Amino acid sequence: MYKNLIEAGCDEAGRGCLAGPVTAAAVILPKNFKHPVLNDSKKLTAKQRFALREEIINSAVAWKVAFIDNHQIDKINILRASILAMHNAVADLETTPEFLLIDGNSFFPFREIKYKTIIKGDGLYFSIAAASVLAKTFRDEYMEEIHLEFPEFQWNKNKGYPTADHRNAIMKYGITPYHRRSFNLFETQLKISF
Repeated sequence: MYKNLIEAGCDEAGRGCLAGPVTAAAVILPKNFKHPVLNDSKKLTAKQRFALREEIINSAVAWKVAFIDNHQIDKINILRASILAMHNAVADLETTPEFLLIDGNSFFPFREIKYKTIIKGDGLYFSIAAASVLAKTFRDEYMEEIHLEFPEFQWNKNKGYPTADHRNAIMKYGITPYHRRSFNLFETQLKISF
């Protein structure tokens, strides 16, 4: 179906977070690219991801990473923000892709480029796995930078995800300019004791 087309894999990171941006990457790999370790970034260690990032950047025909901040997420919602981040990454590629492989099940058409959504695509296609690694590592770096401004939220460890420590810090210190106001920042479920 798309074997002879210039193919870009797209994925995002940070969709389920309470703070920080959603980050997407688009990657065009050389034809017949193979790698023994490259897989869904969630199945890799941080050390593996950062080592792979260098290999991906050095091997890719083209790659780009795009960020949509928490204010924009609050305005347009997280699904639209995730897709907009992918659109922005694809738009900035130095080589124009003819086909997009999108991780997940949601996408909006972009510039007449054909596309296919694939659930768990980052475990099936190297280009999506590469995008997954770039999106995750660039976002993690950003969260480590803003952690220095607000160390009490431990973004260097939780990366903005809704861990118990992160939610407890929100309860104790309130929200920061990096928090997503449209998200349920507090655990509101009451415990029923018998």
